[in-house]
Amino acid sequence: RWPVQGLTLSAVSHYRLFPKALGQLVAALGVRELHLALTQGFWRTRTWGQPPLQAPAGAELWVWFQPNVTNVDKAWKELSNILSGIFCASLNFIDSTNTVTPTASFKPLGLANGTDHNLLRYAVLPREVVCTENLTPWKKLLPCGSKAGLAVLLKAERLFHSSYHSQAVHIRPICRDASCLAVSWELRQTLSVVFDTFSSGQGKKDWSLFKMFSRTLTDACPLASESKVYVDISPKNKEKELLEVTPPPTSVHEAIVQGEKRTYAVYDLLSASLFNTSRSLNVQLKWKRPEDSSELPTPVLHAHRYVSGYGLQTGEISTLIYNSHPYRAFPVILLETVPWYLRLYVHTLTIITKGKENKPSYIHYQPAQDRRRPHLLEMLIQLPANSVTKITIQFERALLKWTEYPPDPNHGFYVGSSVLSALVPSVIAMKDVDVEQSPLFTSLFPSSDGSSYFVRLYTEPLLVNLPTPDFSMPYNVICLTCTVVAVCYGSFYNLLTRTFHVEEPSRGGLAKRLANIIRKFRGVPLL
Repeated sequence: RWPVQGLTLSAVSHYRLFPKALGQLVAALGVRELHLALTQGFWRTRTWGQPPLQAPAGAELWVWFQPNVTNVDKAWKELSNILSGIFCASLNFIDSTNTVTPTASFKPLGLANGTDHNLLRYAVLPREVVCTENLTPWKKLLPCGSKAGLAVLLKAERLFHSSYHSQAVHIRPICRDASCLAVSWELRQTLSVVFDTFSSGQGKKDWSLFKMFSRTLTDACPLASESKVYVDISPKNKEKELLEVTPPPTSVHEAIVQGEKRTYAVYDLLSASLFNTSRSLNVQLKWKRPEDSSELPTPVLHAHRYVSGYGLQTGEISTLIYNSHPYRAFPVILLETVPWYLRLYVHTLTIITKGKENKPSYIHYQPAQDRRRPHLLEMLIQLPANSVTKITIQFERALLKWTEYPPDPNHGFYVGSSVLSALVPSVIAMKDVDVEQSPLFTSLFPSSDGSSYFVRLYTEPLLVNLPTPDFSMPYNVICLTCTVVAVCYGSFYNLLTRTFHVEEPSRGGLAKRLANIIRKFRGVPLL
């Protein structure tokens, strides 16, 4: 958190912990909030449970600009180009064809006097591949880099040998105190990784920091005022403790996270008694009964998305939204962004819940323009308790120009993930005391009034095939044409330009005359 005077950073010239590259970027372009996520893989909700911080596959960027920004589109283009250079990503491919301005989704997460949606821009690049060149600049933004503190564990070789990897940067203005008379800028860097310890650990789900990262913690970052490791040791059955962590934790913390009561073993890296004589901390977790470790609760809200149909002319996009709460219904905002080359038939939009039509209470549709902007569809849908809602819409595939196809057109064209935003009812209500005692969890998992918590989910990105010409035919035509031209033209050219000369037989040279003289003396016929 960076205390400043007001929401403008133009007069700031001293940077201590806040990265200067991001501070100057926010000041120069009038950024109010910035959220960037680079993700490799897809979070499997059915297998891994509710995601702590989810992001769509690829690159996601959404930004709120200050009200004094006159040309938002120009600032958005400059911002994406600068971030592309900072994080070594392909964000420079963000343009008007994949940028939308949502009206109901992606409300500001920090201080906001007004919510004029014209100051918001959102874009996703589902084809972006995340690798080490994106992780290195992300680690350089940390005050201690990867030299000390928790970032010592961030070894690229181990992080990218995982089932899911997501790194994010969030910048927003927040209140410095309860009275909110002063403002601070908050920079939050998050990293979510899913390791498959079952396959790498010979069928065991026991893990340790060294097994996952090939490193251990040595010390805290000298610039950090707080450095802690939280290990979820929540028992599924109150009567049986199934988990065992070593070494013994510094303290135990309880918090309400996503509607459930969780127990965490806390390791405070600033505590001198935590480290042993070797100056290393290797947290280990063991299951007392391995057969109990495979149970994961089904999330209250989860979704699934797929494309159906046959042929290369028409198709259908289907989205299934599950509400597994036994008795509570709640609304959800669905955001669909579809590229312009898939022409949606809005009159075919159907929403079916429990065999009946479910009419949305709010709908916003912005049609696409060829080669200019994508389709934008936002709906507010009520999800009944213990139900499955199916949303379908048909589309027609467009035929692109031959210069608009990527180098591998037969791989397919990506369609960005759908975004679900909802206030999900909590199983356990959060008290005001919990909010004060656990600021980390309340900032990561905000709760409106304690009875519900906010969830933003992303579905799978789609891969759609378009009518693709045979790009090998021009090569075949060129080869055949050149062969015919070479043979025919060459023959005619030789016939038209070649001249013929008749050679008269000569009497022979010196060698022939010498041979005839010798043959004459020998009495042999002359040559």
